[in-house]
Amino acid sequence: MKKKISIIGCGAIGSELAQHVDSNMTKNVTLLSLLDIQSENAQTLKSKLSNSSPLIFNNFADFVESESFKDIELVVEAASQNAVTSYLNQLILFKKDVLVMSVGAFANSEFFSEVIKNVENNNINIYVPSGAIAGIDALKSVKNSISYVTLTTTKNPKSLKDSPFFKQNNLTVDSIKKRTLIFEGSASEAVKNFPANVNVAALLGLAGIGVDKTKVNVIADPSIRINKHEIKVIGKFGELIVRVKNIPSSTNPKTSYLAILSVIECLRSITTKGLKYGT
Repeated sequence: MKKKISIIGCGAIGSELAQHVDSNMTKNVTLLSLLDIQSENAQTLKSKLSNSSPLIFNNFADFVESESFKDIELVVEAASQNAVTSYLNQLILFKKDVLVMSVGAFANSEFFSEVIKNVENNNINIYVPSGAIAGIDALKSVKNSISYVTLTTTKNPKSLKDSPFFKQNNLTVDSIKKRTLIFEGSASEAVKNFPANVNVAALLGLAGIGVDKTKVNVIADPSIRINKHEIKVIGKFGELIVRVKNIPSSTNPKTSYLAILSVIECLRSITTKGLKYGT
């Protein structure tokens, strides 16, 4: 039996995932609908699909009131932190499992507590892929023995230019001439300043010692064309260092291609029975 899914957000991640499902590479999944507040995004994506004919929505109320909604077993969020805070708790109350990409929304402790309470009361699952980083399995294993976690993210200024941090500090792409440390702070602060760029910081915090204790450095480097993440964890267990160099998505430089592959693998794992790898 195929798991029926819907995708919220038809940008780089949502589009790649929909096309992957459409090609039957994830054999146990069928795509019922697409939701994007920019209806042309969903229409464009639908036109690229050969084997699927998902319903299109540009309004969340219409989406949940539709006849097809009752058949959906899993909703994939690939839109934004704002989409998570706006829709997630409602989806949980409708008893829908949800795969969340914009995990930065969980850096808000009050919102996260409400989500956890609703998940427990409604007996559903929230899935969070590893995204553009690696080492989450190891981090979860040692979380009770950690004294220090830091994430250093290095990106081309072009992929950071639309962030609140750039706007608040009157930064432009041309104003950064060389490799520059532009932000130091906690993971909770980082995801507010760079909501489309460092969602992985929130994931590190949730898997480890918390978003307020997890430290983040953001470096803007005009000489690079890839996205770099370095994670350093120190504790009683020893030391863990993970370095990842990601090729940006061809359609959105803010998104690493690894993040797209991660959500595809997470969906495959959810819908496949048998041998599982990792914790």
